[in-house]
Amino acid sequence: MSTVILLRHGKSTANGAGILAGRSPKVNLDDTGRAQAEKLVERLDGVPLAGLVVSPLLRCKQTVGPLAAARDLGKTVEPGLSEVDYGDWTGKELRHLAKEPLWRVVQAHASAAVFPGGEGLAAMQARSVAAVRAHDRRIAAEHGDHAVWLLCSHGDVIKAILADALGQHLDAFQRIVVDPASISVVRYTETRPFVMRVNDHGGDLRGIVPPEPKPKRGKKAAASGDAVVGGTTGR
Repeated sequence: MSTVILLRHGKSTANGAGILAGRSPKVNLDDTGRAQAEKLVERLDGVPLAGLVVSPLLRCKQTVGPLAAARDLGKTVEPGLSEVDYGDWTGKELRHLAKEPLWRVVQAHASAAVFPGGEGLAAMQARSVAAVRAHDRRIAAEHGDHAVWLLCSHGDVIKAILADALGQHLDAFQRIVVDPASISVVRYTETRPFVMRVNDHGGDLRGIVPPEPKPKRGKKAAASGDAVVGGTTGR
């Protein structure tokens, strides 16, 4: 399996206004978000990318636009990575939503939260994890297990994917922080995912690129899904 960079879209006009944008179709990046999108080209310098997979929503497409142009990469749009369907909560101010009884359920018992007129967080996690793993299998089959690819999606979606990779129950996914334009990284293997970055804002990402596989000689090498006993040595 391969390595996926989980990119949250840049800061949007809804983020700045304290509004739950959800699947509202015309939410753009604001000035900060556009600068974050441009900066992404530099942040990923030295990281080869086998593909770009994006949520259907405009703010995600805008976020990867400069990177796609710089790398001459097409964007694969994946509905399974779209924002949560917040239903009747869509477009409302967060300060008002925080007074709703469902708010506490979302905070403490996310797996039971179903938004009125929308979807449940458990359903969102199921479809987003299925989508990321399907694309990972596809890219690994096309480019090899050392391939790196990028996914651009939304805060709750990425948190749900990370919770799955960490073996963490969805009810605890609010412990994970995923800011606008932040990068998290997961390497999938046959036996387990490895979480390599969470909410990274500017670190050198060249270290996430796995080495090209070497021919096996003599002793049997450790399986790619094995953890390093004592911790990795760094590269």
